[in-house]
Amino acid sequence: MQTRQTRRSFLQRSTLAASALAFPFVSSARVLGANGRLAVAGIGVGGKGWTDITMCATEDIVALCDVDDARAAEARKRFPGAKHFRDFRRMFDAIGRDIDAVTVSTPDHMHFLPAMRAIELGKHVYCQKPLTHTIEEARRLTQAAARKGVATQMGNQGRSHPAVRRDAELVRAGVLGRVHEVHCWTDRPGRWWPQGVDRPSATPAIPKDLDWDLWLGGAPERPYSPSYVPFNWRGFWDFGTGALGDMGCHLLNVPDMALEIREATRAEAWSGGLTDESGPRSCKVRWDIPARGSRPAFTLWWYDGGQLPPQDLFPKAKFDGNGVLIVGDQDVMLTNYEGGGTFRSGRTAADFRHIPETIPRHKAAWESGQYAEWISACKGGPKTLSGFDQAGPMTEVVLLGNVAIRARHAIDWDAKAMRVTHSPAADRFVRGSYRKGWTV
Repeated sequence: MQTRQTRRSFLQRSTLAASALAFPFVSSARVLGANGRLAVAGIGVGGKGWTDITMCATEDIVALCDVDDARAAEARKRFPGAKHFRDFRRMFDAIGRDIDAVTVSTPDHMHFLPAMRAIELGKHVYCQKPLTHTIEEARRLTQAAARKGVATQMGNQGRSHPAVRRDAELVRAGVLGRVHEVHCWTDRPGRWWPQGVDRPSATPAIPKDLDWDLWLGGAPERPYSPSYVPFNWRGFWDFGTGALGDMGCHLLNVPDMALEIREATRAEAWSGGLTDESGPRSCKVRWDIPARGSRPAFTLWWYDGGQLPPQDLFPKAKFDGNGVLIVGDQDVMLTNYEGGGTFRSGRTAADFRHIPETIPRHKAAWESGQYAEWISACKGGPKTLSGFDQAGPMTEVVLLGNVAIRARHAIDWDAKAMRVTHSPAADRFVRGSYRKGWTV
């Protein structure tokens, strides 16, 4: 793929760059027509990053950045014209002016730093879930994206599934009555990666293809271990956000679109096997979600590690490894992150044909639809349905659950002030710190 270098595009970029310096709160994002092609850079292009960057292959892939040469090899072969980098900071320094948009598909602890750098440079951003590693990071990204006017999307792909959007429409329309409880659960900890473990003691040699210092990024320094790379970092607090952070932003797709998961006032957690190094082997979390407009207050529940919601909420249902129950005073919906909800009353989709579709559908397949919607938004189309204005506040609630888990006691939360009101010890989990050289 080749970067466009016409005189017109050069003048556009130069003018926008000058404007950004003179007026730092005005977006410097380049506006393309619907038929234009974005210059996209991938930050993290192995594993899930491979999916994210190849889903953008309708555009010009101009740069591939990954700290692991072996995991980047497939993407480099797929996009031979792209420039290669290990350090996203050097990538932006070298060719930032030639980039319109970036995908960020790194471990959780390295979502915020490249995403914020991109936004401050006026680049559109697609960032994997959870949006950030800490609540403060989510708040800052949300505010920065609004200030710079860039198109954003968090990678909870199920939100683009037509069945998810239909479930949300039905709940919005009141088919369950007044919702007073939401229950979500997952089988992720233990079955998919270890949690409730201590720091590895062995210190094997670092693989030759991996830049361990860059992989750590802003995280505290520690020896390399294959216990972290390439997948099991999810269970360690320094790098991941555990099962709740990993799956919460997926399983809350329907509830958030229907009810808006925002500004919890209290969170409490019950955990088994929790350590200072990693998330618990199992846990249950409860949040109090306040009323918003005409929507009443409700209680949000989370379960993992084999725990499940009370069966009597939907007596005849089989609860699979991942699921969502939305409990109203007239009916209960059982669904998941791909939608297609069923009803405790026995009603079916045919009973709701009269309820109109109010959430847009995309003609692309459900997973690719999320990328297509983001790309369209980058070119001036409608805003995405999981932009940082939506994803940021929802991520804050999810990560507040982790604060309660790590605090080991119930916490009262002042969302506006972004602080735990009575526990300085718990409040330290709200914000992160970064190694020298990794601040924004």
